[in-house]
Amino acid sequence: MKKGLWTLIVLVLALLPVGCGSSGSQGQTKNSAPTARQTGETSDGKVVKLGIIQIVEHPALDAARRGFLSTLAANGYEEGKNLQVDFQNAQGDQSTLQNIARKFVQDKKDLILAIATPSAIAMANETQDIPILITAVTDPVAAKLVKSMEKPGTNVTGTTDMNPIKEQLAMLKQLVPAAKMLGVIYNSSEVNSQVQVRVVKQEASKLGLTVVEAPVTASSEVVQATQTLVGRVEALYVPTDNTIVSSISGVLQVAEQHKIPVIAGESNTVEAGALGTIGIDYYKLGQQTGQMALRVLKGEKPQDMPIEKQKDLSIVLNARAAKAFGVTIPEELKKKASKVIE
Repeated sequence: MKKGLWTLIVLVLALLPVGCGSSGSQGQTKNSAPTARQTGETSDGKVVKLGIIQIVEHPALDAARRGFLSTLAANGYEEGKNLQVDFQNAQGDQSTLQNIARKFVQDKKDLILAIATPSAIAMANETQDIPILITAVTDPVAAKLVKSMEKPGTNVTGTTDMNPIKEQLAMLKQLVPAAKMLGVIYNSSEVNSQVQVRVVKQEASKLGLTVVEAPVTASSEVVQATQTLVGRVEALYVPTDNTIVSSISGVLQVAEQHKIPVIAGESNTVEAGALGTIGIDYYKLGQQTGQMALRVLKGEKPQDMPIEKQKDLSIVLNARAAKAFGVTIPEELKKKASKVIE
């Protein structure tokens, strides 16, 4: 009898935790606890290891990075909780870039953001397995990152920053109608710059502009290259070139001194002192890339995701720069601008 009573007590005690656990589980269902998708967590609670590789620091690329991370944060990926961010800047050095790419592969990152063409090429050369999101890459096909814009066919997808050169040069003629000779400073070793210069030549000829090239291979050559254009051109065009944009203050100093108006490939260069642009917003471009990253994290394959362009372009003008260059901005152009820097 005692033995039977003891056995019954043990069974009751054993069942108590199960009953409590069941009750707690029902409570969570009623309270609608956040799902893994809402919190940004993977189904197994894994922390996402994100590597960000950037060729050099300058406002446009930095803005793209911030935009990308803001999208992840808005969708539940919080650094230090379910997101581990490893940001590495090569400071313009190619060998450093390659070392960063190699280290990211060794560290087995879950996802990589490659900012600008050199970063994307370095990263794609190191891995065909880890998903790579690119941004601020002018021509992913020419850079051999993807097979086509519509169907990448590789572990790479993301956004292009190919700028509307035709519209930018048309605006240049509106601002500087007397211009006949157009100087273009660019890094001749960067694929994205080579692509842009080809388009500039094609579109400039339609507007009666003759292009004078000033190629460089390093940032230390930029100011000297700008000086070689003095007396030979009536306007300058600065493409979305990492080397040139990172040294833009020197370009603008020479240009202002000699009253040579500068049209930029993107708005951050206008903020720095160029006359104007019709172009993309790199922060928004980064946000758009972040949306693509969310799709990859949910299981989509980069090889099936088309490369995207920014849908909304904007006119940005710099009235202070116009005064320095001796240019009058037409009122009708000001009315169309999304931003005029006074």
